[in-house]
Amino acid sequence: MKYARQFIIILLISLAGEVLNHFIPLQIPASIYGLVILFVCLKTKLVKLSSVRETGRFFIDILPILFVAPGVAIISAMDEFKKYWWQLLLITVVSTLVVFFVSGQITQLIIRVSQKRRDKKSAAVEKSK
Repeated sequence: MKYARQFIIILLISLAGEVLNHFIPLQIPASIYGLVILFVCLKTKLVKLSSVRETGRFFIDILPILFVAPGVAIISAMDEFKKYWWQLLLITVVSTLVVFFVSGQITQLIIRVSQKRRDKKSAAVEKSK
Protein backbone atom coordinates (compact mmCIF):
# COMPACT_ATOMS: atom_id res chain seq x y z
CA MET A 1 0.00 0.00 0.00
CA LYS A 2 2.92 2.34 0.76
CA TYR A 3 4.25 2.00 -2.79
CA ALA A 4 0.81 2.63 -4.28
CA ARG A 5 0.48 5.84 -2.24
CA GLN A 6 3.93 7.01 -3.32
CA PHE A 7 3.18 6.18 -6.95
CA ILE A 8 -0.11 8.11 -6.77
CA ILE A 9 1.70 11.17 -5.37
CA ILE A 10 4.21 11.07 -8.22
CA LEU A 11 1.42 10.45 -10.72
CA LEU A 12 -0.60 13.43 -9.46
CA ILE A 13 2.45 15.68 -9.69
CA SER A 14 3.04 14.41 -13.23
CA LEU A 15 -0.60 15.17 -14.02
CA ALA A 16 -0.11 18.71 -12.70
CA GLY A 17 2.86 19.00 -15.08
CA GLU A 18 0.66 17.87 -17.97
CA VAL A 19 -1.99 20.45 -17.03
CA LEU A 20 0.62 23.22 -16.86
CA ASN A 21 2.01 22.11 -20.21
CA HIS A 22 -1.46 22.40 -21.70
CA PHE A 23 -2.10 25.91 -20.37
CA ILE A 24 1.37 27.50 -20.58
CA PRO A 25 2.32 28.12 -24.22
CA LEU A 26 6.04 27.32 -23.87
CA GLN A 27 8.01 24.59 -25.61
CA ILE A 28 8.79 22.84 -22.33
CA PRO A 29 7.93 19.15 -21.92
CA ALA A 30 5.31 18.29 -19.33
CA SER A 31 7.78 16.02 -17.55
CA ILE A 32 10.00 19.04 -16.84
CA TYR A 33 7.05 20.88 -15.31
CA GLY A 34 6.41 17.80 -13.19
CA LEU A 35 10.02 17.64 -12.03
CA VAL A 36 9.99 21.31 -11.10
CA ILE A 37 6.70 20.90 -9.22
CA LEU A 38 8.07 17.88 -7.34
CA PHE A 39 11.27 19.78 -6.52
CA VAL A 40 9.32 22.76 -5.20
CA CYS A 41 7.02 20.50 -3.19
CA LEU A 42 10.00 18.71 -1.65
CA LYS A 43 11.86 21.96 -0.85
CA THR A 44 8.78 23.57 0.71
CA LYS A 45 7.96 20.35 2.59
CA LEU A 46 4.52 20.08 0.96
CA VAL A 47 5.65 16.57 0.07
CA LYS A 48 8.00 14.80 2.43
CA LEU A 49 10.89 12.92 0.88
CA SER A 50 9.82 9.80 2.78
CA SER A 51 6.49 10.04 0.91
CA VAL A 52 8.14 9.32 -2.45
CA ARG A 53 11.60 7.89 -1.66
CA GLU A 54 11.10 4.17 -2.35
CA THR A 55 9.09 4.63 -5.53
CA GLY A 56 11.55 7.26 -6.75
CA ARG A 57 14.42 4.83 -6.17
CA PHE A 58 12.50 2.16 -8.06
CA PHE A 59 12.08 4.51 -11.04
CA ILE A 60 15.79 5.31 -10.97
CA ASP A 61 16.62 1.60 -10.82
CA ILE A 62 14.53 0.80 -13.92
CA LEU A 63 15.64 3.89 -15.83
CA PRO A 64 18.14 2.01 -18.04
CA ILE A 65 15.33 -0.25 -19.26
CA LEU A 66 13.48 2.82 -20.51
CA PHE A 67 16.34 3.53 -22.93
CA VAL A 68 16.01 0.17 -24.69
CA ALA A 69 13.16 1.21 -27.00
CA PRO A 70 14.82 4.46 -28.16
CA GLY A 71 18.06 2.54 -28.69
CA VAL A 72 16.30 -0.01 -30.89
CA ALA A 73 14.61 2.81 -32.82
CA ILE A 74 17.97 4.46 -33.44
CA ILE A 75 19.51 1.21 -34.63
CA SER A 76 16.58 0.52 -36.95
CA ALA A 77 16.88 4.04 -38.42
CA MET A 78 20.65 3.79 -38.88
CA ASP A 79 20.37 4.26 -42.65
CA GLU A 80 18.82 7.69 -42.08
CA PHE A 81 21.49 8.57 -39.52
CA LYS A 82 24.22 7.61 -41.99
CA LYS A 83 22.90 10.19 -44.46
CA TYR A 84 23.19 13.00 -41.93
CA TRP A 85 26.09 11.81 -39.78
CA TRP A 86 28.13 15.01 -40.00
CA GLN A 87 25.14 17.24 -39.11
CA LEU A 88 24.34 15.02 -36.14
CA LEU A 89 27.98 15.03 -35.05
CA LEU A 90 28.13 18.83 -35.35
CA ILE A 91 24.90 19.28 -33.38
CA THR A 92 26.11 16.89 -30.69
CA VAL A 93 29.49 18.58 -30.31
CA VAL A 94 28.08 22.13 -30.30
CA SER A 95 25.26 21.34 -27.87
CA THR A 96 27.67 19.51 -25.55
CA LEU A 97 30.03 22.49 -25.54
CA VAL A 98 27.14 24.88 -24.86
CA VAL A 99 25.98 22.72 -21.94
CA PHE A 100 29.55 22.60 -20.56
CA PHE A 101 29.90 26.37 -20.84
CA VAL A 102 26.51 27.24 -19.34
CA SER A 103 26.92 24.71 -16.52
CA GLY A 104 30.35 26.08 -15.71
CA GLN A 105 29.13 29.67 -15.68
CA ILE A 106 26.16 28.83 -13.43
CA THR A 107 28.41 26.85 -11.08
CA GLN A 108 30.84 29.76 -10.83
CA LEU A 109 27.96 32.16 -10.17
CA ILE A 110 26.62 29.94 -7.39
CA ILE A 111 30.09 29.66 -5.84
CA ARG A 112 30.56 33.46 -5.93
CA VAL A 113 27.13 34.11 -4.39
CA SER A 114 27.75 31.50 -1.68
CA GLN A 115 31.16 32.99 -0.91
CA LYS A 116 29.68 36.49 -0.63
CA ARG A 117 27.05 35.21 1.80
CA ARG A 118 29.71 33.48 3.91
CA ASP A 119 31.81 36.64 3.89
CA LYS A 120 28.84 38.74 5.01
CA LYS A 121 28.06 36.30 7.82
CA SER A 122 31.70 36.30 8.91
CA ALA A 123 31.75 40.10 8.89
CA ALA A 124 28.56 40.24 10.93
CA VAL A 125 30.01 37.82 13.50
CA GLU A 126 33.22 39.86 13.69
CA LYS A 127 31.24 43.09 14.28
CA SER A 128 29.19 41.51 17.04
CA LYS A 129 32.35 40.54 18.99
